[in-house]
Amino acid sequence: MPPPQAAVSPPTAWHGKEATGDVDPNWWLAFGDPTLQRVVETALTNNVDVAIAATRVAEARADFNLSRAQRLPNIGASAEGGRSRSVNPGFGIPEIQTAGQGEVQAALDLDLFGKLAQASEAARGVMLSSEAAHDNVRLAVASSAASGYITLRALDARIIVLRETLAARKAELEIARRRAAAGYSSQLDLAQAQAEYEATVQLIPATELAIARQEDGLNLLLGENPQGIARGKGIDGLSAPSVPVSLPASLLRRRPDIAAAEFQLVATDHALDSARAAFMPDVRLTASGGLVGSTLVAASPIAIWALGGSILAPLFDSGRLQAQQDAAVARRDQAAFAYRKAALVAFREVEDGLAAVQHNAEQERSLIAQRDILARTLTLATNRYRAGYSPYLDQLDAQRSLLSVRLTLIQVHTDRLNSAVALYQASGGGWTGPTEQQRTIVSAAAPQP
Repeated sequence: MPPPQAAVSPPTAWHGKEATGDVDPNWWLAFGDPTLQRVVETALTNNVDVAIAATRVAEARADFNLSRAQRLPNIGASAEGGRSRSVNPGFGIPEIQTAGQGEVQAALDLDLFGKLAQASEAARGVMLSSEAAHDNVRLAVASSAASGYITLRALDARIIVLRETLAARKAELEIARRRAAAGYSSQLDLAQAQAEYEATVQLIPATELAIARQEDGLNLLLGENPQGIARGKGIDGLSAPSVPVSLPASLLRRRPDIAAAEFQLVATDHALDSARAAFMPDVRLTASGGLVGSTLVAASPIAIWALGGSILAPLFDSGRLQAQQDAAVARRDQAAFAYRKAALVAFREVEDGLAAVQHNAEQERSLIAQRDILARTLTLATNRYRAGYSPYLDQLDAQRSLLSVRLTLIQVHTDRLNSAVALYQASGGGWTGPTEQQRTIVSAAAPQP
């Protein structure tokens, strides 16, 4: 049995939120943007990592078929023939004959102690683990594609804000030049306006570079060459969905990475049983039969056959079998602790996702209120400056504060959307998992809550 320390005890509930249901497998539709939907579906179709994971499933399935075939009879056929001329030793005369032989051989390992059967079950566990790992890669790619598109639209919103701010500061700079030329304001106000204009200018190339890199990274995820990415709704038009979350205990059956770790544990447990069975004798049955014909034999052809068996038992192997068993025990224990770690990571990711969704929403509401207040503050400061009632520094501070809050609001709204994506992924993304029939093979090996 796996170490007791590897047992998993899920929490009874999530902190601060009740279980609300199951996630839709097409969860990306909840953001309400057809372009985002196309991006995710293209990534699932063309992503290279998904393709690699699919080939690993094919390899594991072939290994499983090979392990099953080793438990079945091995039947082969052979045929040979030829014409020869030799000397009859009794009469000293030449003999010419045409001879041929055909034979069918069959061999079967009885596997009385289950070595091959356990090896086959181990291969089955590896196959199911690879299938779950493939599904986990698909979930990760869908989440990365959705998050990458959201981040791209956030950068687009950022560049729009910067260009609007740049246009406003350019207008302010022209006003400052005219006022300085007319003697209504000092050269200090003009210098400050010029410095603020240049400070905004230098932010635009950095954001454009970030957009280009984000597009390139998203194209790599989509399995395409670098090119422009189609845009849909703006960042403000993307809905922030409420993510349904199941009970903590149910999470152990709804995340493909946990299932992959579970099936890997099963594989190592069966491999250990196979290593233990290697201490027992191997019993094999063999049979063959065929026909022999020759021109020198009157009664041709002649039937031939053979039937037998063999027992091979280890007597002294200098500790090889014991070392193999010890290594199998260590691999099983590693898989057990890996399963526990996968479960603990899953619980933490859901808790983090729930907290992020809640607190990002609270922060976004406060920032919206602050943005509206600062917009009114800027209007008042601008009017007072132009009327000569306050220095230009008041207007400058209001501009800086408003720009900072607008950019922060974009980032927080992006974080809120991405935290929903992360929560979808942490909740399993609507993964249904293997059938109950497939799960029956893990009931004895997996650490129980």
